[in-house]
Amino acid sequence: MDSEASATAARLMGETMTRGMTTDETINTALDFVRGHLGMEVGYLSEFIGDDLVFRAVSAPGLEDMVSVGDSMPLDAVYCRHILAGRLPELIPDTGDIALCQDIPLTNAIPIKAHASIPIHRRDGSVYGMFCCLSRSARADLNTRDLDVMRAFAAISAEQVNSRLSFETVQAKQRAQITRMLETQDFDVVYQPIMDAQQKMPKGFEALCRFRPTPYRPPNLWFDDAQDVGMQVELEVCVIKRALQALDHLPASVYLSVNASPDTVSSGVLLDVFAGWPTERVVLEVTEHTRASDEDALDDALKKLRFTGVRLAIDDAGAGYSGLQQIVRLLPDIIKLDISLTERIDQDVVRRSLSAALVSFAKEIGADIVAEGIETGDELLTLADLGVPLAQGYFLGRPADLSEALAWFASPSDANRA
Repeated sequence: MDSEASATAARLMGETMTRGMTTDETINTALDFVRGHLGMEVGYLSEFIGDDLVFRAVSAPGLEDMVSVGDSMPLDAVYCRHILAGRLPELIPDTGDIALCQDIPLTNAIPIKAHASIPIHRRDGSVYGMFCCLSRSARADLNTRDLDVMRAFAAISAEQVNSRLSFETVQAKQRAQITRMLETQDFDVVYQPIMDAQQKMPKGFEALCRFRPTPYRPPNLWFDDAQDVGMQVELEVCVIKRALQALDHLPASVYLSVNASPDTVSSGVLLDVFAGWPTERVVLEVTEHTRASDEDALDDALKKLRFTGVRLAIDDAGAGYSGLQQIVRLLPDIIKLDISLTERIDQDVVRRSLSAALVSFAKEIGADIVAEGIETGDELLTLADLGVPLAQGYFLGRPADLSEALAWFASPSDANRA
């Protein structure tokens, strides 16, 4: 391979890795370079599907009417099978010199006077398709060094193709798992008490999901997979609908908190999901693990939900600048202090100062404060001294099924548990 081609191949690989070039960008760049290097008019990457060749990437400036991405041709009409069988060489400087080329109608229909083609293999060794260039003029100057250049860029393209195939395989598996989960609803909803710090009785419960399939996977991984395959809204809504059924059993004075991502809220589907339920007892926690893709749509959806009586909670307060930005922008009804603030708060003046500031801010905007992640009695006492009325954490109650949640209200003696 000549020095220019080597440098270009190295640069392309470097940009793919460091600049985050997409698969299509990398393959198109490879096709553009090789087509130009060989002095040919058309370059393309194809995929074999059944008995057809499908064009997956095309470089053909000024000849877009001849071939474009997504077009297909019968494999029997092109050179590919002959090249794979060894009946035609990978590099053909002049098709007029080879009788078999003249027997293929496409040769004279385009016409094809020069042709170069390298097979693209999947990682299992099977043939995916071909990396090809062709010209309507013979190119007697083409030689084995030019073919080496083409092989190098075909190898780069093959790596991109196989990366995409691997990604699509993973996504297909994820999509099948999420679809099966939606069909079987093979999950449990557990309820963690949100306690009145003074009375040691639940004022509300946060509904949390636990998926049953083994080996066990944390809920966030299931929701991440659903987001990756565009099924996040469906899975979250499925869980929320199950969780809301607890409202039929919990005392009327107790609220239920459910979690939803910004994009699920933005979709507007929760208006219908909450319809028919006592919305004054519903708290919506907007999770902060991903940013809203459309903040205007999020604001509009939240405005409609809050108009119906649903209250808004923002969790992870104090965990980062972005969380604080959300609080200022949305002015929630409930602010949940993150565990990074409440952990060992009885031993840390900085945590106490920051929490006190958020308590003061909450009072200014008329919001309630809930302290998350309470693990010790000293943490609870310190937060109560700061004016935090509600708390949540393993010290007060672990997530449990609905029957255990209802046990808090079964008898006066149960109210003393903490």
